[in-house]
Amino acid sequence: MYKLIAIDMDGTLLNDHHEVTPEVKKALLEARQAGATIVLCTGRPLGGVTRYLHELELNQKGDYVIAYNGALVQDTHTNQVVVSHTLRYNDLVELDELAKTLNTPMHYFDDKRLYTGDRDISSYTVYESFLTKVPLRYCPVKEADPSILVPKVMYIDEPEKLDQAIAAIPAAVKERYSMVKSAPFFYEILHPLVSKGNAVKHLAEKLGFEREEVMCIGDNGNDLSMIEYAGCGIAMENSIPELKAAADIVTTSNNEDGVAHAIRTQFLQYAH
Repeated sequence: MYKLIAIDMDGTLLNDHHEVTPEVKKALLEARQAGATIVLCTGRPLGGVTRYLHELELNQKGDYVIAYNGALVQDTHTNQVVVSHTLRYNDLVELDELAKTLNTPMHYFDDKRLYTGDRDISSYTVYESFLTKVPLRYCPVKEADPSILVPKVMYIDEPEKLDQAIAAIPAAVKERYSMVKSAPFFYEILHPLVSKGNAVKHLAEKLGFEREEVMCIGDNGNDLSMIEYAGCGIAMENSIPELKAAADIVTTSNNEDGVAHAIRTQFLQYAH
């Protein structure tokens, strides 16, 4: 019997209109009523999750959220931080210099805002700000506060150009950070201890749940670690091939209530 269900947001929980459909909402409510702890586990910053936590009432006692691909785990009822792994100013400087060498746009976060040092702001940076409802500010890295704590840095570009930039990142840099592709145009760079898998594992252990009692649902490269960790790893039909290969089960797509289908077939039918 699964006790913790961790669900990615974009491409998984949300349809292509960034909505939680009534069918998915109903399945989540039924799963909660059957005793499951539902945790949104996303690459989004916390500000980009808040309205969905309210909509789904996932801010009650005993509720948690995993944001920034696992850099932050927080109690959504008390706002107590359970896990926080951030990059520092020297990391930001290094990654900014590398971005310039690779000729790829970059943006970065603190706990309140999204920043870009590019005067010619990438459309993907604008999209990230719009999607997550996080304020965007122009701030070159050399002007950033040296005490800044950075949950994540992102390299962003047209998919083909981004893939070329990723291939050119020195191996020594890749060894010092956690790096995941969360969309064809987003490459996320985080503290080396950060992954969705590590965050879900930490939360499961805190709550006293065994690995076999954890279900994870996702669609992209940044979900791979939690799919591999889970007792039941579920890939969406719209997932990348690598995730489908690693998953125990493939459900329907995010536009076909895939999360609801997964919860009904793998949890609710055994919960009564």
